Amino acid sequence: MEEHSDRLDVQVSVGDQMVLVRVAGEVDIATVAAFRSALWSAPARPVLQLELSGLRLLSAAGVRTLLAAHLRVRACGGELVLVDPSPVVARVLRVSGLHRVMPILELTSPIEAARRPVVATTDLQLAA
Repeated sequence: MEEHSDRLDVQVSVGDQMVLVRVAGEVDIATVAAFRSALWSAPARPVLQLELSGLRLLSAAGVRTLLAAHLRVRACGGELVLVDPSPVVARVLRVSGLHRVMPILELTSPIEAARRPVVATTDLQLAA
């Protein structure tokens, strides 16, 4: 599954136990609908991982979307995990208090990043 615009790129990889969503670019008022759409269309799995190392901007609209996704995943018995947020995004997560609400995995080295779980991908093109 993929959602792409000039300012936001979202790629979804689906595995048996986990969905990995890679987000790059900017999540703001202009792109939050595409971000929300990608999260809502991800199939239900025990773990939804959001890989945020390529995210340059996370606005208040993006924070609200993350919180709503967290509540939605928890209501289905799953867990939303934020992975490797960029420094700017990590600061927004701390200031907003989201770091207290959902787990954040910060990969500290390229070796650790290489050990990140790889899931089988199923790519479906979404209309942008």
